[in-house]
Amino acid sequence: MEKYALVRKIYLYLFALIGLILMVIAGVQLINLGLKVFVFTQIERQETSYQKMSPCGPFTQEKVAALSTATTPVQLTEDEKIQMKNWLASYRTWNEEQKNLDPITANRQRTAADALAMLIIGFPLYIYHRRVIKKETREA
Repeated sequence: MEKYALVRKIYLYLFALIGLILMVIAGVQLINLGLKVFVFTQIERQETSYQKMSPCGPFTQEKVAALSTATTPVQLTEDEKIQMKNWLASYRTWNEEQKNLDPITANRQRTAADALAMLIIGFPLYIYHRRVIKKETREA
């Protein structure tokens, strides 16, 4: 019976630890998300801006590669010319928006959000467990 009690104790502690780890990770992610949305808004603006612009415009990457390696002048259809003008206007707008974003500030805010989220979750966990350990050592 003692053998099963030890196995049971190990099982309970192991799964309690796994549950704690999962809760900590989820808590850190939720705090991180809240910090990014409400405090460090530059991160969201930068990530949204990157998703707005297609690097190749109206053409596929294969077509851009073919156009860039062509040795003779390439004739575009009227539809392709219109698409290219629209893409160029969109690119210029996107480029102006990029000037308002500071990637260094956005990266600093991203790092700060990650660190604060871990501190907000990790510090109370540390304090609680330290108090429990001190209490048990005083009783022993």
